[in-house]
Order: sequence, then structure tokens, then C-alpha cells
Amino acid sequence: MLLGSLCLGMSSCDKGEETVVVVDSENGNTGNPIGSKMKITVGTTVFTATLNNNASATALKAMLPLSIKMEDLNSNEKFFPFPRTLPTSASAVGNIQVGDLMLYGNNCLVLFYKGFNTSYSYTRLGKIDNVTGLIAELGSGDVNVKFELQ
Repeated sequence: MLLGSLCLGMSSCDKGEETVVVVDSENGNTGNPIGSKMKITVGTTVFTATLNNNASATALKAMLPLSIKMEDLNSNEKFFPFPRTLPTSASAVGNIQVGDLMLYGNNCLVLFYKGFNTSYSYTRLGKIDNVTGLIAELGSGDVNVKFELQ
């Protein structure tokens, strides 16, 4: 419950449209997807995501398949606090886009279904390739989501 409160208290709800790609070559994160694919299933709808090349995405892949109940926050994101920590290379992302999959802190998985500007730092895990229908599927309230390698 405390972890959920931390996730709830640290997200932003500003809106925006620009894309910012963060380059963190020192930590081995290009900020760009590299081709590892993951299926994200919400209800009966399957989305494909491309994962980034970083230690956090690798740690997430090692946890798959994963079926979790993600809670809604600020009507723009779903989150799930893992019971353990993952490696991080957080940076100020500036702008969140629909379909961004990120790690907040070292254990809070976040899937964004609306875009906005933010001053918070996240570790980029990946991005949904085609977000058509994502807002409708994630909608309001908590949802069950299944993550698995493709």
C-alpha cells in the first residue's frame, strides 16, 4: 500500500504533445527501442510493444509472463508496484506519449494511455507500437494486464 501511495504521489498530470528522446549512453540506454517485442493484452485486445535496450527492460523481460492488476492514476496512466526493485537509469523525460511503458522509481511499472509534459524522471522500458484502441481498453478504473514476450 505504501508503494502504491508513492507511485500515486509522484506522477504528473500536465498535458503536451512534443517528443523528447533521452540519450544515456553512459548507462547503456540509447532511449530508443531495439527490436525486442512484447505482447501486452488488455481484455481481449493485444498490443505489441518494442522494448528498449537497457538493464531495466532486460529485468522486466526476465519476469515475463506477468499478469497483473494495474491501478489507474490521474486518468492518464496505469501503474503497478513490483514487490522487488529493478535496475534503473532514470532521467527527466520531459514528455510522456500515449503507449510509453516506463519505470517510476525502482519498482513502479507505468503504462501511459494519455500524453502530457512532466518534470518527473522515469526509466524508459519501451513503447506500444500501435496505440489505436489503447485509451478505450485502458479507460477508467483498474485493469488486468498480461505482459509476455512475443
